[in-house]
Amino acid sequence: MSSLQRFSTWCAHAFAVEGPREEPDPREREVAARLARFVVRRQLLTPALMLLESGRPLNFIGSQMLAFLAPFATLIFASEEYEVLVRLLERRRGIDLLIEALAAEEQTGRGGS
Repeated sequence: MSSLQRFSTWCAHAFAVEGPREEPDPREREVAARLARFVVRRQLLTPALMLLESGRPLNFIGSQMLAFLAPFATLIFASEEYEVLVRLLERRRGIDLLIEALAAEEQTGRGGS
């Protein structure tokens, strides 16, 4: 392997934005669904989607802010669930999971009405 190839390989790993693809576990899906029910029940779907999409580039920083706000979040989540949500949002795929949960809840909410 040439030194240029080694350098190129090193750069690909050193500046990688995403890690290995991790599928969300059932607990993360459950927390996302609970948050989606909370949002849809209060008719906040559009603002929630706007917030998630606009904050996508800063999702890790947002997850750290959520960790800071943990004492206030117990109104919606138990502390264990909230920790799962923060860990979920630390990964880039977490935003997609929340958006999917919101879309699914909106469909079931409209179908059930």
